[in-house]
Amino acid sequence: MTDVLSDVFDMVEVRGMMTGGFAVRRPWFSRGPISQPLKLVALVAGSARLSADGPGGPDGPVELAPGDVVLLNHRALLDVRGGRGDEPPVELIPEAGFDSVDLASADLATDDVLVGGWIQVSPAGLALLGSALPGLVHVHASTSAASRLGGIVERLFDEASSGRLGSRFAIRQNGQLLLLEMLRSYLEQEEPPAGWLRLLADDSLRPALRLIHEQPGATWQLSELAHAAGMSRTSFAARFRAVAGTTPLAYLSRWRMLLAQRALRNPDVRVGALAAELGYSSESAFSTAFKREVGEAPLHYRRRSHLRA
Repeated sequence: MTDVLSDVFDMVEVRGMMTGGFAVRRPWFSRGPISQPLKLVALVAGSARLSADGPGGPDGPVELAPGDVVLLNHRALLDVRGGRGDEPPVELIPEAGFDSVDLASADLATDDVLVGGWIQVSPAGLALLGSALPGLVHVHASTSAASRLGGIVERLFDEASSGRLGSRFAIRQNGQLLLLEMLRSYLEQEEPPAGWLRLLADDSLRPALRLIHEQPGATWQLSELAHAAGMSRTSFAARFRAVAGTTPLAYLSRWRMLLAQRALRNPDVRVGALAAELGYSSESAFSTAFKREVGEAPLHYRRRSHLRA
């Protein structure tokens, strides 16, 4: 049985997470620009208050408790602050230390301890996540849905502070798991806006979605997909549009183009064979659809992808 979230996660192609953080025992604040589209902040110990700003206006402030994780989606400015006591707050400069301070001396009983990082994904994956998520996703450790995150946050802190052999690889792997668990917890805690992420969580549409993902090259008719979901054509089409924000056949076309973008990064894949595999009657029909969706011809996309790599 096709696991649609795993399909999408493969498409997102999470390639790594650079992480670091800080530990501080006095009042503090850290404010600075965000240089990456997908920024993660996790509170390991203590407390903090986080705000972000960017296109569409500000998000927050949100109060962070130990184990809480925040994903920032295309935010431009981050402000985090905390600490106890009457001392003047110390400023922690992001460029100089927010993602690189050695955490080995942190005391989890007394310090505010944060770890941060960023998620690197393929361009297609960035478009998927960017359109599906709000500017700030806050997963609360106090909820049962987020309990799985606690162990991952602890392992990230352990690897970021230990300097052991292989820690960079371990950080990357745990970064992938952290993003996966954040998406799972977000789906359990919130109802996402109309889009592919909300579609994945819809039990009634899942059988039809599995067919699309199992056989993207099939010439699916609306009636076949509606039958798989146990609905009439009219009810299925209306529910799919309300949940996904697009029609079933438009979703199929978009999924085919995402598969095509990934395949075209392989120089051995022939465009004609790929067109047939994805259900297009000719290479020309595929090229037209690809250019309409992606903005350039398949061969141009392939050349540009190789130059970028």
